[in-house]
Amino acid sequence: MRAEINVLGSLEVAINGVPVVPTASKPRQLLAMLAINAGRLVTSTALMDELWGDRTPRSAPSTLQTYVLHVRNLIRAALPDDQAQVARDLLTTGHTGYLLQVEPELVDATRYTRLSSGGRVAGAAGDYVKAEGLLSSALALWRGPVLVDVAAGPQLEIEAMRLEESRLTDLTLRIDADLHLGRHHQLLGDLAALCARHPFMENFRAQYMLALYRSGRPGQALEVYHDMWATIRDQLGVDPSPRLRQLHRAILTGDTIIDAPRFMVNTWVPDAVAG
Repeated sequence: MRAEINVLGSLEVAINGVPVVPTASKPRQLLAMLAINAGRLVTSTALMDELWGDRTPRSAPSTLQTYVLHVRNLIRAALPDDQAQVARDLLTTGHTGYLLQVEPELVDATRYTRLSSGGRVAGAAGDYVKAEGLLSSALALWRGPVLVDVAAGPQLEIEAMRLEESRLTDLTLRIDADLHLGRHHQLLGDLAALCARHPFMENFRAQYMLALYRSGRPGQALEVYHDMWATIRDQLGVDPSPRLRQLHRAILTGDTIIDAPRFMVNTWVPDAVAG
């Protein structure tokens, strides 16, 4: 039996290459909860809270069992006739809940977390080639927002936010690794798009400024700063952070520290820039 589970985008669960994702909203949500917790028991209480929140009906326990049966029947239909029992072994009923009994590594979110952790460790150790490779592999697993086609309750919303924040952090760190490796020219297009997509994220603005400066375009780097200043001042009523202001000052004064490959905007100490 071959299983494949993807949650970093639309929900995709396939057994022997056959999709087993329900079309109905609640059973799909149930499968998403089990998939994102593959290999771990999810209590019936947690599942009912996810499916109905504070409006859980009295019929919820029996309805939940019906949804589980529906998913199990889809799994059974994807198996050869002589392996029908495998469906019950794959989607197991425990004393307090249900368990999707597959190896966590079959889930793209689990593989992403492993690659992400390895990339962060490599970056912290100064191995930026390895960090860039691992973080790029982790980010390549993403096909869109987490469970974009699933109606999310409170628990799936929290998990989606956690994974999205992790993705943005990894993207920032991977760009830092690329900057260290002298790939500023290749980053310009992606950073322009990221700044437009995330107008309040200073990390991307700072990286874009640095990439432009190192590409011989200091004037455009200063324009990025002033655009950031106007955006957050007008919409949030605050000034750019001291870190961004010091980067701006370093570009204005031509401080040579920002030419050094080891200088990366998300790992420098602001006080290291004089003036």
